[in-house]
Amino acid sequence: MHPATAPATETQDLRAECGELAWRELLPHFARGVVVRVEPGLDLITVARAFRDDDSERVDAWLQTGAVSRASDDDARRWTRIEPVFRAVVVAPWVLAQEIAVTH
Repeated sequence: MHPATAPATETQDLRAECGELAWRELLPHFARGVVVRVEPGLDLITVARAFRDDDSERVDAWLQTGAVSRASDDDARRWTRIEPVFRAVVVAPWVLAQEIAVTH
């Protein structure tokens, strides 16, 4: 693969792997401790690329501001109550999840 096309192809791959999940579908991953919450203001694919590329500078900056964080028990309680839909993508071992809608 030509180096100039690699980032675009990698981004397309992540976009293709991204999907929508209901909270109940994300719950088993939360139970394993691998759900990472991504604030709606961030581009999920940009965050996924940073995780995949081990871009610790960007990831650390998001973690420090709270824009990205491990899903907490408080998050789980809230999600159980409101049953949101998420946009999610796997960047092993993590499942990056971003709320996109509330079902009720």
